[in-house]
Amino acid sequence: MDFGFLTTGLLTGLREGVEAALIVSIILAYLAKTGNQRHFGKIWLGAGAAVASSVVIGIVLFNTIGGFEEPAEQIFEGFAMLIAAGVVTWMLFWMRRTSANIKGELHAGVDRALLEGGIFGLSVLAFTAVIREGIETALFLMGQATAAGTEASSTLVGALIGLVIAVAIGYALYKGARVINLRTFFAWTGIALIFIAAGLLSHGIHEFIEAGWISFGTATAFDISAVLPHDPEAGALGVIGSILRALVGYTSTPEWITFIAWLAYVVVVLYLYTRPVRPSESRSLRTEQPAPTA
Repeated sequence: MDFGFLTTGLLTGLREGVEAALIVSIILAYLAKTGNQRHFGKIWLGAGAAVASSVVIGIVLFNTIGGFEEPAEQIFEGFAMLIAAGVVTWMLFWMRRTSANIKGELHAGVDRALLEGGIFGLSVLAFTAVIREGIETALFLMGQATAAGTEASSTLVGALIGLVIAVAIGYALYKGARVINLRTFFAWTGIALIFIAAGLLSHGIHEFIEAGWISFGTATAFDISAVLPHDPEAGALGVIGSILRALVGYTSTPEWITFIAWLAYVVVVLYLYTRPVRPSESRSLRTEQPAPTA
């Protein structure tokens, strides 16, 4: 069991799991508040179907990787990691933009489903709300598991642990316990995921280099293997380096193009993610809400 890949999987499962658990808990709490507890089963049906679909998608994607031979395998793995990095980047900014209004949007969706009276309306609402998180998790974990190679099981075990913790947090949120500050939670896990996504980006580029798709900037930028190797067999420092490799894509002998790509991604995305939300964005979110009726 590799601790580094276990940690990356746990962080991904926890982050995405809390988002899904938050969505379900908001819907259930609103139904309970409005006296519609009889519809809980429909929510569980939709959420369960979304989770099952996400698991199937993840299994299919992961097993597909093993069906290729070199250099097609490196090419596919490279694209998988780039897609995973792109998905998590989009997810971070989507959550940053809509987190302040997600509760109101879900309440409006529940009201529409109840008014229309469709048997599966609430199931569809729960399914569509959760499946996005599930597909993001499947794609992101696919990239992480691909990077982990023979230690892919460590990533999956970590993700399961993270999801279990997320379910517990979701239950606590439903019961009204203020166990965590969600704004702080999403802010700090978002920053951590930026570094993980940067590692996936650089690793994907490295796969293209191995496949022969990239021939420029492939010279070694520097070699600090004597200070902090990334080989776990190189002793205690090697273990630390291997953990950093799993977490943020660290390598003691990076190519120039992978190093520049990693650094540029971290600097640009971290700046955009941590800057204050502009007032215009907040106003646009409020104007999207339906006007109150007389």
